[in-house]
Amino acid sequence: MADLDDDELLDALGVDATPLKASSHTPREERIIASFEDILRFHHTHGRAPQHGESGDIFERLYTVRLNQLRKLPEARALLAALDTPGLLAGATVARVDVDALDEDALLAELGVNTGSADDNDITVLRHVRSTVEKRAAEEVADRTPCENFEQFQPLFEQVERELKAGVRKALLFAQDASVFNGNYFIVGGHLAYVAEVGDTIRAPNGESDARLRVVYANGTESNLLRRSLQRALYKDETGRRLSDPDMGSLFGGEAEPEDIESGTIYVLRSKSSHPFVAEHRELIHKIGVTSGKVETRIAAADKDATYLLADVEVVATYKLHNLERVMHFPWPSAAELPWAA
Repeated sequence: MADLDDDELLDALGVDATPLKASSHTPREERIIASFEDILRFHHTHGRAPQHGESGDIFERLYTVRLNQLRKLPEARALLAALDTPGLLAGATVARVDVDALDEDALLAELGVNTGSADDNDITVLRHVRSTVEKRAAEEVADRTPCENFEQFQPLFEQVERELKAGVRKALLFAQDASVFNGNYFIVGGHLAYVAEVGDTIRAPNGESDARLRVVYANGTESNLLRRSLQRALYKDETGRRLSDPDMGSLFGGEAEPEDIESGTIYVLRSKSSHPFVAEHRELIHKIGVTSGKVETRIAAADKDATYLLADVEVVATYKLHNLERVMHFPWPSAAELPWAA
């Protein structure tokens, strides 16, 4: 091979020997540009500026602090004007604390970094990494924001509250049915919640299916937490409840729930009176009452009680009451008010 000089040898190896153009920026300006490029990449990925919030990870919190600091630098706007096509520097500062007044440990704490007193030389201790518990807590607590179209949901909440008071709906323990579907109502954290939307099914890190929800609350806020996050919140909340649907079944259920408290018995009676009017309409005339004791004891002396037309009665049906007051909300006619009394 013919002898090659240095330039020819580099060219044969495919190495560009063109001298690098010296940067016109100072080291400080280079650091500012590099920091802003990280923020731009976040904006490109998420479609929004970074912001504080428990749902954000440490990097988003760090970018938020950086962006707020850049907005305060007089030279940053001119230096970054060509890069700032989304207009991030023109936004309002969203930092919730005065970062200039924080020392190093306080700033790291604000960013969600654990700065405990563990031995810095212990390689078995993770530092600057959130624990699994902290990550799960951040996932479960989605930031609630004002619901812009709450006027569309307010009538729904008002209707549900009326149905609860009327007994059309029941508040059931969530553990009995852990499903979450579009249109479901829950009580979580003391607030009435409505599942307005269920997103496409996604695969959780543990391999199970999940979905992003739009949950609207009766106080005019909403959140976009994950379905499994809502389920965990309801499981952990001792007062967490699912509201039954109005058409879930008959008024009187066939079996008592474990947490139900028996409060009495409704009974339906048919008179055995020999009165001609009663005999003719025996299949229509019934006596309905309520008692806190046994029905048998209540009707033991029916043939001596004018309430039962001074005749024995036949028990047609009984219904156990649970979680309800033993109050009849409409009057019953006395024997003197019956058609044949005249």
